[in-house]
Amino acid sequence: MADTILDDWVARLATELGVEADMEVDRVLDLAGDAAHAVIRPAAPLTTFMAGLAAGLAGGSPGAIAEALDRAAALCAAAAADD
Repeated sequence: MADTILDDWVARLATELGVEADMEVDRVLDLAGDAAHAVIRPAAPLTTFMAGLAAGLAGGSPGAIAEALDRAAALCAAAAADD
């Protein structure tokens, strides 16, 4: 049920924003969790937003998205290791 609600929300949001909805939702949610636990909770939405912005500025291709998610996740891992 929750997956269906989330999928519907992503589709509605993508339509409203005029963007493609084809993305790896689980990877974005994982990044949010990593940021929340490695830094502080408010880092989760900011990290995912900034990764999305970076991916978009890099062209928005699947490769650009993967690269931005990978780089942000690596930074979260480094932040967690620093603690």
